[in-house]
Amino acid sequence: MGIPLFQVDAFTDKPFSGNPAAVCLLSEPLSDAFQQSLAMENNLAETAYLFKEGDCYRLRWFTPLTEVDLCGHATLASAHVLWETGTLAPTEQARFQTRSGVLSATRSGDWITLNFPALSVEPTEIPQGLTDALGAEPLAVYKSRYDLLIHFESEQSVRELTPNFQALGQIPARGFIVTAKAGGGDFDFVSRFFAPAVGIDEDPVTGSAHCALTPFWADRLGKSEFVAYQASKRGGVLRLKLEGERVLLTGQAVTVLKGEVCL
Repeated sequence: MGIPLFQVDAFTDKPFSGNPAAVCLLSEPLSDAFQQSLAMENNLAETAYLFKEGDCYRLRWFTPLTEVDLCGHATLASAHVLWETGTLAPTEQARFQTRSGVLSATRSGDWITLNFPALSVEPTEIPQGLTDALGAEPLAVYKSRYDLLIHFESEQSVRELTPNFQALGQIPARGFIVTAKAGGGDFDFVSRFFAPAVGIDEDPVTGSAHCALTPFWADRLGKSEFVAYQASKRGGVLRLKLEGERVLLTGQAVTVLKGEVCL
């Protein structure tokens, strides 16, 4: 019997935009080696694996190269699949046991809200080689639990970055969040996310990065609710709210492929 597999575009309401994730619904646990191999085969930023355990689902996330501790878009995609397939009723909360503790998702119409941990950032020295690797001088650099957060003066600076990914991958960090205040329009701030060390040169829309971006911009803009845009080629919109030590990330998702992994 095969494994049901879905490819979902997350943080978007349109196919072929946002961030694609593969979601596998498991009837039994699989080996780490198999899960990593399938993630490499899928060659997406993340492949998510769901396995029912009590009143939660065990949720794991794999890039093509490694397992990661926190992933927003693949969690959004996983919750979407549970409701779309009727595995969960529309009014039921989705609960996930993960490397980052218990995470939850709720649904309101076409919108899904994730409840994630807020990640604080602290100022740090600009690492050697970072400016050259990014091709631009940042205002300041901060360190979160997982990534470096790099503050730029303008939205245009963020959008125009053309990093040297090979050089960037030599700097110790899971990933690099680059951000600036939006220049106007419907968004409060913009960002991009680079993670060549884990096999993702540029991630289209990164939920986990916004766990750090939300408190960062709350301190600077003096408010707790935001609409953010991740300015990758595919692009994606996130509604964000800071609630104490948690961040609520709200977005939409669209299934683009359904299939089966043949064992």
